[in-house]
Amino acid sequence: MKKIFTIISCGISAFALHAQSNCATAVPVTSGIYNASYSQGSQVPALICTNGIDNDVTMGIWYSYTSATTVNVTVSTDVQGFIPKDTRVHVYNGACGSLTCVAGDDDSGTSYSSIVSFTAQAGVTYYIAFDNNWDDTDFTFQVFETAFTAPLFDTVMYNVTGAYVMCVVDMNGDYLDDIVVPDNNQIKMFYQQTDGTFTETARVAGSTPYMPGWSLAAGDYDGNGFNDLLYGNGNGAALMIANADGTQYTAMQSPQSIFSQRTNFVDLNNDGHLDAFVCHDVAPNCYFLNDGNGGFSWVQGGIGDHPSGGNYGSIWVDYDNDGDADLFIAKCRGGGDPASINELHRNNGDGTFTNVSEQANLADMLQTWSTAWGDFDNDGDMDALVGANSTANGPHKLMRNNGDGTFTDVTDGSGFADLFELNREHIAHDFNNDGWIDVMGGGNYIMFNNGDMTFTKTQANASVGPIGDLNNDGFLDILNFNQMKLNNGNDNNWVKLYLEGTESNRNGIGARVEVYAEGDGWEKQIRDVRSGDGFRYMSSLNTHFGLGATDAIEQIIIKWPSGIIDVIENPDVNQAITVQEGSTLGNGKFTTNLFSTYPNPVKDILYFASDNATEITEAHVYDISGKLISTSAVENNALKVQQLANGNYLLVLKDSDGKYHSAKFIKK
Repeated sequence: MKKIFTIISCGISAFALHAQSNCATAVPVTSGIYNASYSQGSQVPALICTNGIDNDVTMGIWYSYTSATTVNVTVSTDVQGFIPKDTRVHVYNGACGSLTCVAGDDDSGTSYSSIVSFTAQAGVTYYIAFDNNWDDTDFTFQVFETAFTAPLFDTVMYNVTGAYVMCVVDMNGDYLDDIVVPDNNQIKMFYQQTDGTFTETARVAGSTPYMPGWSLAAGDYDGNGFNDLLYGNGNGAALMIANADGTQYTAMQSPQSIFSQRTNFVDLNNDGHLDAFVCHDVAPNCYFLNDGNGGFSWVQGGIGDHPSGGNYGSIWVDYDNDGDADLFIAKCRGGGDPASINELHRNNGDGTFTNVSEQANLADMLQTWSTAWGDFDNDGDMDALVGANSTANGPHKLMRNNGDGTFTDVTDGSGFADLFELNREHIAHDFNNDGWIDVMGGGNYIMFNNGDMTFTKTQANASVGPIGDLNNDGFLDILNFNQMKLNNGNDNNWVKLYLEGTESNRNGIGARVEVYAEGDGWEKQIRDVRSGDGFRYMSSLNTHFGLGATDAIEQIIIKWPSGIIDVIENPDVNQAITVQEGSTLGNGKFTTNLFSTYPNPVKDILYFASDNATEITEAHVYDISGKLISTSAVENNALKVQQLANGNYLLVLKDSDGKYHSAKFIKK
């Protein structure tokens, strides 16, 4: 083993222990930094507390940890001042002959290093074991303790094992989030039940060489009510299509080789059918363009065309609030390669896209694998945390949407300038239901949103993974392979939406959902329904809002990709609401006495009158069946209707405060 040594540049000492070769002779450790080396003949950890690929493991390194008081403990091989190594760690309790997994980790730290956190109960001995699943060279690890606080998540070990990327999404049409584990020739489904338990079923799946080693997305590609899967692989991509009852899956493969990174389902041409988008690492991007009959046309180019690729973490977000999904690509190459310049592509609304990265101020040469998008300041447009996986070209950047197609760097003073932990995964969700979207990235930290574009770094006993409500309690949970991290929650209120598209795609992917209420520092929250965020995982397609102490919602508005707008007036909090596209049109539930319309019947121009200064700014006209006829800006509270055929029509009106109202009129 190495001698005790000091890294002069950062003043950290690493203590060399003669790492014991088996559980029975594990070396006790306390808070500190240690060197570790493998030795031939050492005990191989047989109980694996992480998921993923198991290689030919031949050696293990064993330590023990005991505390006199209950504390929170983190074990990390991502140690500042030391080169991180590709490690895997397991934490056990019990006796050496009958160990039980407490926690484990493989790749949460920089460069595939490991970070695992757990609560150590007073007087209980825990065993920390590393194995050489990936690397057998010497490495450094750190143990640090923090005062006990109730963990953000309870760890529930579950029999979820697999070698590929997993996801959390409804797969049987009941809108409860299930666990999906792809495997060769089958897909393991863990269906969530209403009592909080899971039922395991293996579904037959057509054979494909393109298993999801890189990324996984979900969406109802053929609109039959059962979600399909999109596998991203280093050699290609595959669509796994569910049959009519969701009991069997058939593979449709990409017709050419792709070095696939992030995959997404998105309706690229807004024809009501989901397309399958694939980020290409070494060439222009590709997609399966849905033909509406269960097949596809293969397209390469047009959305991210750098000849050497560099395309990593794609995310579809309506950054300009024009009602269609735009594309941001987090790119990575390093070394000044122009393929590493991030790209923002504006949806032109006609199936084409324009690269607007430069004018938007988002053309960064930052080594990022993913970017977290959300309305962090609740001002009605989407902001971005450009997450770094390496600081070679700069650290994390927090970019505020100015509402005019440009973004401003507001990193200084936000908390992200002091976030030194790196990761390929960066995601945005409201984990504490306070009404402000948080960010999760490297180092098992959540950056909790303070509501003023600043964030507080908080240790979480979980790492980034697929997100969903795994016990249906209204709080977001995380799947860390075979560990369900169940959110301990609080007294904050919430609401979530289950969407069912009719004119739009079945999932409502690409829809904008808005909640209006008198919140703590906010009056409006927005979400985009998207398939795939972060770099590799697939999270719930249900739309989740934390509400804080707010116990009354004024309106929920769903703007579907088709242009249809549904409005729900005064829904109760702490419930899930199922909304079928167009179901609120003409039902009279969000009419108002604020405006009157005249004349009615009308021949040429319809006028709107109000007793206050509020004005109508936008009008959506539908026929009596609910089909969208037109969307028009309204000036001077007047709408021209002479072009309409005679008949009965429905109106959805937007006022100058952003609220919506309904009305009916007759065209003569």
